[in-house]
Formats: sequence, C-alpha cells, structure tokens
Amino acid sequence: MKQHGVLKGMIAAVIVAATGLALGAFQFPPEWQPDGSPQARLALAAKCLLACAFWLLLSIGILARHRFFTPEDIDGSGLTSGTTKAKVLQAVLQNTLEQTALAAFTYLAFAALAPAGYLGALPAAALLFWCGRALFWRGYAQGAAARSFGFALTFYSTVLLFLAALLFSFP
Repeated sequence: MKQHGVLKGMIAAVIVAATGLALGAFQFPPEWQPDGSPQARLALAAKCLLACAFWLLLSIGILARHRFFTPEDIDGSGLTSGTTKAKVLQAVLQNTLEQTALAAFTYLAFAALAPAGYLGALPAAALLFWCGRALFWRGYAQGAAARSFGFALTFYSTVLLFLAALLFSFP
C-alpha cells in the first residue's frame, strides 16, 4: 500500500521540520541575529528566499536544457505530448513553483511579524526547503513513497512557519 510509505515520510518530515525550526528559533547564534529593523528583517527573508529561488531556477533550467536537446520535446508541452522524462521534469518544476510561491509569502510574513528573537527560524526553514527539494527531486522518479519525505519536508517546514507567522499576527 503506497499510502503507508507516504505516511511514514510525512510523519518523519513533520518531526524533522518542527525540530529544525525550533532549533533555528531558539538556538540561532546571537551574533548572526538581525537587529530587528525592517531592513534587517527584509534582508534576512531575501537571503533565505534565495535558497528557494535556486531550486526554481534549477528546475526551469534543467527542463529547458532537456527540451533543447530532445527533438520530441523541443516544441514544449503545449504542442507535444512530451516524453516521460519531460513529464517528470515538468512535474518537478510545477511542484517546485508551488512550494516556492508559498514559501515566499510565508517567509516575508514571518520576517515582518515574528519577534526578532525568533528570526533564526527563517534560515532553518530555508535549509529545510533546500534539503526537501533535493530529496524530492532525487526520489520523484521512484514514486510517491520515495519522494514523500522531500515533499513533506519542504511543505511542512513552510506550513509550520506560516502557523507561527499567523500566531504572531495577533497582538
């Protein structure tokens, strides 16, 4: 049953994401802590978003390279049925785009709303996103269970940060 393998990956990822964010929030070295000014908060969010943007850039670039060198796929998915490899690369790109958009809004909200002492959760979230995307990419072709941990690590680290930002939005 595939759901069992996916569930195991999801549960493990939630535990890793919660632990990683907590360590980031509570164990962030003070000398790396931003001063809490709006400029410092925005700069921290921007630096963390570069980790997300890297995976989006990589996903776009790899699919474009594949299409350029594959005659069956060079016209794009709108004009061809696409090879299996192009379909996999497109699916990874689509998921990465969705995860990146959610992370971008969440990181900015958290940077603006969280008390300065908790801002270490942002670099932790970026590291979790980075690792999650790498594992998702690596496991995608092997099926749902193989990619579930990577997907869930990316997603749940952002969800937990979102929930924290939501809590911080209420005075």
